[in-house]
Amino acid sequence: MEILKVSSKSNPSKVAGAIANIFREKGSVEIQTIGAGALNQAIKGIAIARGFVAPSGDNLVVIPAFNDVIINGEDKTAMKLIVTKK
Repeated sequence: MEILKVSSKSNPSKVAGAIANIFREKGSVEIQTIGAGALNQAIKGIAIARGFVAPSGDNLVVIPAFNDVIINGEDKTAMKLIVTKK
């Protein structure tokens, strides 16, 4: 599954475009965020992407989960958002 990493500085419209493109190609997308700001941008992107794929009859479903990652030698807890079809 394609992993899309979103930060607090990510543009929600660009995130939405990436989500919609990957979703159309693969049928699902995994988004990884660390921190509240990144999660906020990801959720905005998902909401916008829903509008992009709705005309083709698809509805997005988000499954949230936690994921442990190592960044610069430090253990961090990331939010993983799996976006798939309903």
